[in-house]
Amino acid sequence: MMLESYGIVKIPVAAIWEGPEEIKENSLGETVSAISDEGLYGMGVAITGEEVEGFYPVRTFYNYAGFIRKEAMETGSLDALKAWEQGDLMVIDGGYVDILSLPKVQGVRLLSLFKGSLIKVLSFDIEAEGWARVELLDGRIGYTRNQNLRPKEFSQSGLWTGELPQREIVDEATFRKAVVETAKQYLGTQYRWGGRSTAGIDCSGLTSESYLLNGILIYRDARIEPGFPVHKIPKDEMLPGDLMYFPGHIAMYMGHGAYIHSTGKIGSGGVVINSLNPEAEDYRADLAKSWYASGSIFDAPCGGNMSARIRS
Repeated sequence: MMLESYGIVKIPVAAIWEGPEEIKENSLGETVSAISDEGLYGMGVAITGEEVEGFYPVRTFYNYAGFIRKEAMETGSLDALKAWEQGDLMVIDGGYVDILSLPKVQGVRLLSLFKGSLIKVLSFDIEAEGWARVELLDGRIGYTRNQNLRPKEFSQSGLWTGELPQREIVDEATFRKAVVETAKQYLGTQYRWGGRSTAGIDCSGLTSESYLLNGILIYRDARIEPGFPVHKIPKDEMLPGDLMYFPGHIAMYMGHGAYIHSTGKIGSGGVVINSLNPEAEDYRADLAKSWYASGSIFDAPCGGNMSARIRS
């Protein structure tokens, strides 16, 4: 029986592989990457089986399964994971943020983290104004600017409860605006198959991470999946923040015919904004023709009330 059944990602970005291997052969006989997702620093996983040639099978807190190399995680007990989760965590809110040895730009760089990573904040009340005192997983104490941090809106408790905890949305309009603004913060990020960080991100990485950072756990892949909060809606009822589905691709609707997505298409190669308007310069005819569904986490509002409840 395994004594250590949980892990916390201890490197800036940890690849999550489809199986206990980093490459595979596709249908054309080409050798390609077997990556399916990424874990960011400070994020927990449940270890679901025995080690296989240096890989652990894992389940993420947003209920996605894969394999992580053992050296990318700090393994431990459920109590250790709960202590980390309940230890004043905040989210890194810059594209690439340095953790320094001193609360000044001349400090020694201890670690650099991507947007969405988790960090334990010890104090904002220090002599150097505008800096936060933080603690790394290995116990080292460091500092980062307050502006590099945002509140942690999501919970990782699903790792031990078996449920997907969702933040209560008080105002739908505010949430929709926030999730679109979060997606826009990734504009210009390169396309990376399986990526979910500001180093590189794919289409479902962009949408799922944008929702995650606002407290809602949706499915990681580009489809509507039972058991997750997104449900199908009529295309003409889309509002900003709703999702658009294409074969093997997903985008977020921004309103006024615009949508944001991460695309590997030559000429884009990353997070861009396109239009549904055939007259627009950034119109994508291929996507307009293959767009087969739209999805939302919200029920239709009653009597025009924009505080519609989230579906579970």
